[in-house]
Amino acid sequence: MHGIRIAMTATPIVTPIVTPRNFTTRPLTTPTNAARGSESAPAVARVIQFARLAAFSLGLAALATPAQAAPEIQHWTAPTGARVHFVESRALPLVDIQIDFAAGTALDPAAKAGLASMTQALLDAGAGALDEQTIADRKADLGIEVQGGADNDRASLSLRSLSSAAELDAAVELVATLLARPSFPADILERERSRAIAGLREALTKPATLAARQFNATLYAGHPYGNNSTPESLAAIGRDDLVDFHRRHYGANRAAVAIVGDLDRAAAERIAIRLTEALPATEQAAPPPAPTATTAQVLRIPHPSAQAHILVGQLGMARQDPDYFPLLVGNHVLGGGGFVSRLTQEVREKRGFAYSVYSFLAPQQVTGPFQIGLQTRGGQTEEALGVVRATLAAFLAEGPSAEELQAARDNIINGFGLRLDSNAKLLDHVAMIGFYRLPLDWLDSYPRQVEAVTVEAVRDAWQRRIRPEQLVTVIAGGDGDRSAAPAADATSAPAGNAAQ
Repeated sequence: MHGIRIAMTATPIVTPIVTPRNFTTRPLTTPTNAARGSESAPAVARVIQFARLAAFSLGLAALATPAQAAPEIQHWTAPTGARVHFVESRALPLVDIQIDFAAGTALDPAAKAGLASMTQALLDAGAGALDEQTIADRKADLGIEVQGGADNDRASLSLRSLSSAAELDAAVELVATLLARPSFPADILERERSRAIAGLREALTKPATLAARQFNATLYAGHPYGNNSTPESLAAIGRDDLVDFHRRHYGANRAAVAIVGDLDRAAAERIAIRLTEALPATEQAAPPPAPTATTAQVLRIPHPSAQAHILVGQLGMARQDPDYFPLLVGNHVLGGGGFVSRLTQEVREKRGFAYSVYSFLAPQQVTGPFQIGLQTRGGQTEEALGVVRATLAAFLAEGPSAEELQAARDNIINGFGLRLDSNAKLLDHVAMIGFYRLPLDWLDSYPRQVEAVTVEAVRDAWQRRIRPEQLVTVIAGGDGDRSAAPAADATSAPAGNAAQ
């Protein structure tokens, strides 16, 4: 029922730079009351579905109107110590809430990697006097959505509810109980741990997983971001570990609460207090250390697949980074802009080496990864890699053309409004701003910052930050198509090592 997703790698591999939420979101539970014949939950669900359709219609309407100013974000610190960010939005009878804790996977003990994700995932397995089924029934009766996830930096729980007092008050009360009084039943831990281990073992048979884990472990060797969960680390997690992790990291002074929707500030203040007033007392969170730059290396992981999975990259940028916008715009030109990007033109369109090739930067609390990725036939791995390296080298030397720069700026700016066209999308951004302590006008200034980027700024930032002598290349698989021996400059990384 929980569908726990223990991260196969602590580094997201498909998150674009403009996406604030760099972690996997999963429904804690999505039960239905239909089997029990209840009419209240389906009725509420229909209202929420109608609200979603209305939001979609509003989004389409927004496309036909001039760009609007970003919504005003109000900020305060609750009496409990939690930082609160609030946007009043009366268009729909919905309230979206997200609570982020400085309780991400970077805090996992190496021998128990997966602890942060497991703790977050079992918040609704039992809480206070409520057991797992009672919690599921209550959510179904209220027609609410409760989701969550964990990444390197944060663990989160989010709530979507109708804004009517009865439903919203009951939903907030339930979530407050889940956050403050999880019981972590031993039998459910055993069940979900077994599922997670089975899922991880299956994933470790796939070259995409092996490549991502090896890339992450190499890029962040000796750093908390580099911890990959293993069947052994998951098996070592006990109930006492969950209780202790929650007690040490789920405190109000480590919490950022984001609220968006159909309510006023006074109601938002009451909700923030209720959600955080019963949380355990914890120490202030300390940021993880800065990672150390890598040296250029090529790692090959044997696998009988016909396709080789290739990742190339190095350390990129942090969430609060002075080069954020030049790197953002430059990445759009290089490989983040889809079919118009240089990598796509050179690797796919001109030579047909891959169906898809991309690049991204994933900013985190400390420096996140820069990554280029593609799949190609094993027998043409070296040719495809040569094109990727040549394309990157040319971009670093020349920067974007004036035409490429203008097209990238236009695309990013014109598409930015679509990232804010629903409460849920807006909540993602507000939560990101709150957790990472970004300026309150970050959304409003975003288009101006993008428009101000110049060719010279992109070239300067990319030449300083992306260094060929630091590029890590991981190649997993392709043995089913390639009979040639590994290149002389490559190190063979057994698949077993990639799983560590």
